[in-house]
Amino acid sequence: MNKILIIEDDPKIAIIERDYLAVNDFEADIAETGDDGIRMAQAGQYDLILLDLMLPGTDGFSVCRRLRETMDIPIIMVTAKQDDIDMIKGLGQGADDYITKPFSPNVLVAHVKANLAQFERLKKSGMRITDEIGAGNIRIQTKSRRVFVREKEVGIKNKEYELLLFLVTNMDIVFDKETLYERIWGFDALGDNATVTVHINRLREKIEDDPSNPKYIQTVWGAGYRFKV
Repeated sequence: MNKILIIEDDPKIAIIERDYLAVNDFEADIAETGDDGIRMAQAGQYDLILLDLMLPGTDGFSVCRRLRETMDIPIIMVTAKQDDIDMIKGLGQGADDYITKPFSPNVLVAHVKANLAQFERLKKSGMRITDEIGAGNIRIQTKSRRVFVREKEVGIKNKEYELLLFLVTNMDIVFDKETLYERIWGFDALGDNATVTVHINRLREKIEDDPSNPKYIQTVWGAGYRFKV
């Protein structure tokens, strides 16, 4: 049974999260402050952390930075402010995902399952523990979630990063759009093929010398996409 740490100062929200996780066969503990969350995370054997951004005392950003110094497990940030999303993506805090309040508990559980599944895949591949991954002219810093092409950093959004990392760590394997959507977004892929296509195109614009004739993210006609060096 996977064990989740909920760091949330609102008891009502924390209890809802814990109860829905329990219904889905997760064990969950609650910390109501950032300092308690750090202490419990470092003392316990947790598989994932749900981290509220606006905490009394030590805020979620600071907690995330502290935990990333010693821990390599998925961290999902929970925020009530839309403006904070760009900060989560852009400041290299080390969060793996984010979710905004108010949210459906079922959506929360889906995010948890998707991040745990992705973590297990990367751990089995041996890539997760590597601070830096190189592929051709591309360099990925996994701790800070930064991407460099020819040693120049490119701006990359959360799901673009996850999609790129997934493809790179599964190099030469062809994935269809439905599988990519399920692996990265964690939901039923029916009717969401366009989401994958849009993100593939955005990645090509950022990492390819010639996006119209991609060298790295290749289309395998009738089958899907693969990353190749």
